[in-house]
Amino acid sequence: MNNHNFSFCGTTFTALTSGALWWEEQQILTVSDLHLGKSNRMARRNGLMLPPYETRDTLARLEADIYATNAATVICLGDSFDDLAAAESLTEDEALWINRLQAGRKWFWLEGNHDPGPTNFGGTHLGEYSASSITFRHIAQPASGGEISGHYHPKATIKTHRQSTTRPCFLYDSDRVILPAYGTFTGGLRTNSLILQNLMQNHARAILTGPTLQIVPMPRD
Repeated sequence: MNNHNFSFCGTTFTALTSGALWWEEQQILTVSDLHLGKSNRMARRNGLMLPPYETRDTLARLEADIYATNAATVICLGDSFDDLAAAESLTEDEALWINRLQAGRKWFWLEGNHDPGPTNFGGTHLGEYSASSITFRHIAQPASGGEISGHYHPKATIKTHRQSTTRPCFLYDSDRVILPAYGTFTGGLRTNSLILQNLMQNHARAILTGPTLQIVPMPRD
């Protein structure tokens, strides 16, 4: 299964294998937690040297999703940069790459906890964004409905009699959708964590990303 359509708040969304969310009716592509520049931040703060390719890998996948969907609007749900200094550390080629992706379409950077202020990149910088009956924000608000968010980098483990598989995943129920982290160097929070179990209803489902999507009831064990 290459992509998965599901109903949320009376409309159809498509979970892409990459971890992006496509809303065809509104021509909106949504991604979360790109964490661009993470290798730079790790080296700067901890002296940990990671291969400095994660920004280009993330942008390449984003470019592929934008061109595949021909998105008119792109919403980045926060933590697009690993911190504000990381945004400033991108190479000229990487900055131009982002500018090319923004050309001819609306682009919204939503505030995250890693990037709480505006950057020098184009587009519109907001705390949250609403379209139709849907609200986009970085961190889910427990009392809210009709909400699409990120932040938690959810990961689900499914077990068979032979092995177990853990992958980043979408989570969705009748109130909210939580996107997986889109960035290359990102960890994850398992679906059996108390915070995700408290946010998601009992009927919540998980969509595990990867070459073949797997859709299961949200694992709670």
